[in-house]
Amino acid sequence: MVRLSIAYLRDRPFTTLLNIILLGLATATLIILVTVSTQLGTRIEKDARGIDLVVGAKGSPLQLILSSIYQVDAPTGNIPAGTVDLLRRNPSVAQVIPLALGDNFRGFRIVGTEPAYLDLYGATLASGKMNMKEGEALIGADVARVTGATLGQQFVGSHGLGSGEGAGQHEHDPMTTVGILKPTGTVVDRLIIVSVPTVWHMHGIEHDHDAEHKDGEAHSHEEGHDHAEEAKPDLNDLATGGERTEMQADVTALLVKYRNAMGAVSVPSLINAQAGMQAAVPAIETTRLLSFLGVGLDAIEMLGWLIAFTGGLAIFVALLNALDAREKDLALLRVMGATKGSIFGTILVEGLLTAALGAILGVLLGHGVIAAAAATSPRLQELGLNAFAFHPAELAIIGAVLGIGILAALIPAIRLFRVDLTQILARAA
Repeated sequence: MVRLSIAYLRDRPFTTLLNIILLGLATATLIILVTVSTQLGTRIEKDARGIDLVVGAKGSPLQLILSSIYQVDAPTGNIPAGTVDLLRRNPSVAQVIPLALGDNFRGFRIVGTEPAYLDLYGATLASGKMNMKEGEALIGADVARVTGATLGQQFVGSHGLGSGEGAGQHEHDPMTTVGILKPTGTVVDRLIIVSVPTVWHMHGIEHDHDAEHKDGEAHSHEEGHDHAEEAKPDLNDLATGGERTEMQADVTALLVKYRNAMGAVSVPSLINAQAGMQAAVPAIETTRLLSFLGVGLDAIEMLGWLIAFTGGLAIFVALLNALDAREKDLALLRVMGATKGSIFGTILVEGLLTAALGAILGVLLGHGVIAAAAATSPRLQELGLNAFAFHPAELAIIGAVLGIGILAALIPAIRLFRVDLTQILARAA
């Protein structure tokens, strides 16, 4: 039965190939949709885990989230470094992690931050030491793989956030690789992590360690630290600028975690009331982002199923025409002892084989397109798109395509039960 079905398919190669391509395109479209949307949603959720609020300069809240959490957009600007300590003194805030952005090395962003940032993503060492002294750098797994960087190797950062954006290099301030991080499946894999003072120093800003560590006491950034009640400027004074100069120490953004529910009410309103500053909630902005993407993804899904329906319709027409052309052959098979059931099964197998070949082509094509896109698009690389990850929904897509093939063959196959052998053989005679 299977061999006969294959013979029938080979008898009309161009029609068979067209049907396989149609179903392959439908399968590929749906697989690309499922893979990209699922991995994007998972990555967005994973990278934002543990972050309740992002504080940065005025501008687009979504841009602030994309640049500070996902590292895929330009920052909205800088805010005073003193805001870090002022927020840490807020009883409703459990943790504040500063970020200083603006430079890259071969397209990989250099992020000035603190050890708590690595803890946020569960980053651990593959080799080297977990140091973040001034001038030392920890590099993510993807950075090490692509650049071939090794421990002890020095490198120089460039202005800008992309490999083509550099407006000069910091030859006077080379950094030394002291640690290589294990893969985390998060944004950290594609980052170069340094201390905030390292970024300041690269831009000619001298950090006053003595002022910060008054009387020789180490400044702690751990959760729940109770800062001394020395005289400090008000948040409003820092935000509005006052006597700030261009070379004053700033940070790009702050990643904030609340201590209690009151923080979600009081902290954003406090920040948004300041001139030049804003507070963006990752949960809200990522929901907006996914809702925007959802409209396009729904349209692509409809297109995929439309192509699948077209492929099924093409199989139906092809089998119907083939059945008319093979009436004499089928009548002879019946005379030779073949049952209606066996011939019925032959036609169903023919439709199933066409759908199966289309599904296989679609799986290969879908993952191939994702692999090619991820290899050529820096944005997709930054999002960590994995072409070789299979989603359980793909099995449902393959099953649906096979069902379309069987359904398309069902009506032509049912016609066999209405065939009058005597009339067919009489016409043949």
